[in-house]
Amino acid sequence: MALKVELKPGEKLLLGTCVVTNGDQRTKLFIEGKAPILREKDILTPDTADTPAKAIYLAIQIMYVEGSVEKLQKSYFEMVNDVVRAAPSTLPLIDQINNEILTGDLYKALRVAKKLIEYEGELLSNAAARSTGVSTDGPEDG
Repeated sequence: MALKVELKPGEKLLLGTCVVTNGDQRTKLFIEGKAPILREKDILTPDTADTPAKAIYLAIQIMYVEGSVEKLQKSYFEMVNDVVRAAPSTLPLIDQINNEILTGDLYKALRVAKKLIEYEGELLSNAAARSTGVSTDGPEDG
């Protein structure tokens, strides 16, 4: 069964190691076979990976596109350990990511890493609110 991808005008898609750029009309692609595929909105670059969770996402993204975990395994685990030490409440998400990586489903690991980025944003906004004296409800790490 083919994967159906709809692209907006001008939208980009990473297909393997190639970038596909849509023209000026909405387009439907049907992709058969197995290749790493990421939409433009799901791609991070070293410049946009400006938080620890985004750096973890970028490492998984590279593993996914290159089809190899080994190359970044050491630095990935160093980043993950740093995040868990700084924010122990991230451990359930980190465990989910690690399980997906260990079972070879790097795309699912990326989806969970997106949740980690969102959670990190909540932690940072709560920390900023606490430093300004504004009360918030939500995740906390100490």
